[in-house]
Amino acid sequence: MQNLPKHILVIRLSAMGDVAMSIPVLRAFTEQNPDVKLTVLTREFFKPFFRDLPNVSVFAADVKGRHKGVFGLYKLSKELKKLNIDAIADLHNVLRSNILKFFLSNSPFFQIDKGRAQKNALVSGENVKQLKATHQRYADVFETLGFKIDLTKPSFPEAKTLNEETLKITGNKSSKWIGIAPFAAYKSKMYPLDKMVDVIEALSKDYKILLFGGGEKEISFLQPLADTYKNVINLAGKLSLDEELNVISNLDIMLSMDSGNGHLAAMLGKKVITVWGVTHPFAGFTPFNQLDNYQLLSDRKKFPKIPTSIYGNKFPDGYEQAAGSISPEEIVSKIKDVIM
Repeated sequence: MQNLPKHILVIRLSAMGDVAMSIPVLRAFTEQNPDVKLTVLTREFFKPFFRDLPNVSVFAADVKGRHKGVFGLYKLSKELKKLNIDAIADLHNVLRSNILKFFLSNSPFFQIDKGRAQKNALVSGENVKQLKATHQRYADVFETLGFKIDLTKPSFPEAKTLNEETLKITGNKSSKWIGIAPFAAYKSKMYPLDKMVDVIEALSKDYKILLFGGGEKEISFLQPLADTYKNVINLAGKLSLDEELNVISNLDIMLSMDSGNGHLAAMLGKKVITVWGVTHPFAGFTPFNQLDNYQLLSDRKKFPKIPTSIYGNKFPDGYEQAAGSISPEEIVSKIKDVIM
């Protein structure tokens, strides 16, 4: 592209983890291209993710309200045209964004290559190998626009000062803080909860444990742990997203499943230990800037069909507890080694 765009619309409408994975790429872009404005099309809920990014504004899509369906997307396209966008970077590439592509056909439109064929070969067992990281796939979209993004020397925001209401819950930081997010969208991606209790009990003897989750079912599991063990705090249902991000920015390490909380911690520059069930880092969804040995993998000798799917929603009988092949002692040992 001969004349580089000065105002780019970035489409990232999806799950929490996917949006969080885009943040390090957008941060690198803004640092390396400070004269280019980005407008991110995403959900209202995700606005706090972008709070520390210069030259980035958020356009909230109401996909369950006025922007719902084809007619809603047409209305959205009319609103977007008023922003004087030079080009569009679609980091989503699904039906909804393809409909927008049709409505915004007068603007240069570049979409992510999700590598669907390679991912199908991976989960079928036809070609089990490391695929391109999703972060790099995002960066590739900007490269087609004419911007080469270097992700090798990332920067991250400083830890935030916690407000008084948050400190009433967490207490002051007198020891190292470990965040633990034991839930995922599918049970097949989760560490067995009875074994997670063993992990929490062991770590709480030396560190403060901050538990992350959401919804009544998750709170009903987490709160009794906080009531039972010293140095264990349940944050689920008690903080706004802004406040939760502030707490994560103060963690020393996060223990997460292959799920959104790990990506939230990674986008803030935290060390993330990830427990993998029926999914696998080969698919390219490892949290940003994390070492390979931070990934704790299910035993593929016992569960040879791993990865059974990209998102963990498909798996053979008997694979629901695959992550349980990782011992609590291995998780505790890894965290203690990394947190030092």
